[in-house]
Amino acid sequence: MLHFSKLKIAGMALVFLAGILFSLPNFLSQQTRQAMPEFLPSSALNLGLDLQGGSHLLLSVDVQEVQNERLDGLVADVRLALRGAGIGYTGLGRVANGVSVNLRDIEQLAEARKVLDGLAQPVAPLVFGGFNEAVDLDITQSDSSGFTLTLTEEAIIARNTRTVQQSIEIIRRRIDELGTTEPTIQRQGDTRILVQVPGLDDPQRLKALLGQTAKMNFHLVDQNASPYDVMGGKRAPAGARLVYTDTQPAVPYLIRRRAMVSGERLVDASIGFDPQTNAPEVNFRFDSVGGKKFGEVTKANIGRPFAIVLDDKIISAPVIQSAILGGAGRITGNFSVQEANDLAILLRAGALPAPMNILEERTVGPGLGADSVAAGRIALIVGFLAVISFMLLSYNVFGLFANVALIINMVLIMAVLSGLQATLTLPGIAGIVLTVGMAVDANVLIFERIREELRANKAPITAIDVGYNRALGTILDANVTTLLAAIILFQLGSGPIRGFAITLAIGIVTSVFTAFTLTRFFISLWVRAKGRPAQLPL
Repeated sequence: MLHFSKLKIAGMALVFLAGILFSLPNFLSQQTRQAMPEFLPSSALNLGLDLQGGSHLLLSVDVQEVQNERLDGLVADVRLALRGAGIGYTGLGRVANGVSVNLRDIEQLAEARKVLDGLAQPVAPLVFGGFNEAVDLDITQSDSSGFTLTLTEEAIIARNTRTVQQSIEIIRRRIDELGTTEPTIQRQGDTRILVQVPGLDDPQRLKALLGQTAKMNFHLVDQNASPYDVMGGKRAPAGARLVYTDTQPAVPYLIRRRAMVSGERLVDASIGFDPQTNAPEVNFRFDSVGGKKFGEVTKANIGRPFAIVLDDKIISAPVIQSAILGGAGRITGNFSVQEANDLAILLRAGALPAPMNILEERTVGPGLGADSVAAGRIALIVGFLAVISFMLLSYNVFGLFANVALIINMVLIMAVLSGLQATLTLPGIAGIVLTVGMAVDANVLIFERIREELRANKAPITAIDVGYNRALGTILDANVTTLLAAIILFQLGSGPIRGFAITLAIGIVTSVFTAFTLTRFFISLWVRAKGRPAQLPL
């Protein structure tokens, strides 16, 4: 047990050296870290929202808007299906969670039922299963000449779930584009999303990015009537609607309802600058289908204005000077650099499937973070000093070995967290404090086992070997069960709970390593230096 091969000693030395290298950046300034050679680790621990401050938003996804869009589409589907089958109808329109329609000829009820049954689609299963045999429409005969098509509960739940999941993914893309570190984005309840961004000093910018649906389409401007006449009460031309610019004062435009190209065809967007005026602009690029369609429409409408509509607001309405081929274009306007960059971020990340409402907004200032760091630092120092004092008083030289191993254990924990680019939160600090106690607990069990063997009149070397062997099973059982609990907390928890679980799990692994490897190595060196001592300082 006390013999260490050169390979084991070299391995321990490498682990210790790696621990120092990965933990060192936490004690250096940012300028020093940036000046370090590239082959050296330069990543420091990221501090969570509770330690460095930042923005906290609670958002609500307007799933009803998605349901309304589905019902509008269903009205159009029913119209096309009945017309295609030559079935006359009347009174086609929306009702609560569904669509109703009446037939002109009751003799066509059976045929109409077959046509409408064809509109029902299976509900795609969710990630965790369910709805394997469900359909999205419940079709019933409302009276002697009509039908009602109602969205099923399974369809509503599945659509709402996917809407929230898609919203979370798009929010994550937008926040990642800001360059922030370790944001917390998680679902709360059925339709709410919690967003926490540590270190973001501009919460209004975050609100602007997340508050926009960012549905962008390209529409031709309708020049058959004056938008001001329509504002005055005149009926808009068929297929046209009134939209305003996102400026003060707002300028009205009549645009064609049907988009000439959808923003879903965008594959990239980036900030650029006008070569003549150096004004910020947004450069965009379509996919092959969108680029072809955009080129065809602009070629056929040279000299006509077209509107770029974002979330039902016109952000630009240039005149088509020539055919825009190649699938690329640019959006100009009175943008600042940040406004142009944020618009590019929105377009790259994609449109939200539903509007978002801000239910709760909090800004955690750096003062609270400093207080939290100070409180955590004090707790860690007090706990650390108490443990070191106890070990020295109880186990003399062996206690000193345990304390040295404890210090190395702390270095390794910090190194692993830095290497993983983990986010340290106040609960994470609590996990480290708990780990300090657990690290010492293993050594206490070992030393007490050695004392028992000495009281049984075992030789010192034998007592050490037997003590380590008999304590091993108990320590592994205790740490494995705690490790399993930490894994469960990480899988099922969120935010601060996961931070606590991460530090606890890392601390358990490093604690077992230092207790059974480092302290045993130190004891072996001491035994060799003493020349097989007749007594142990326990």
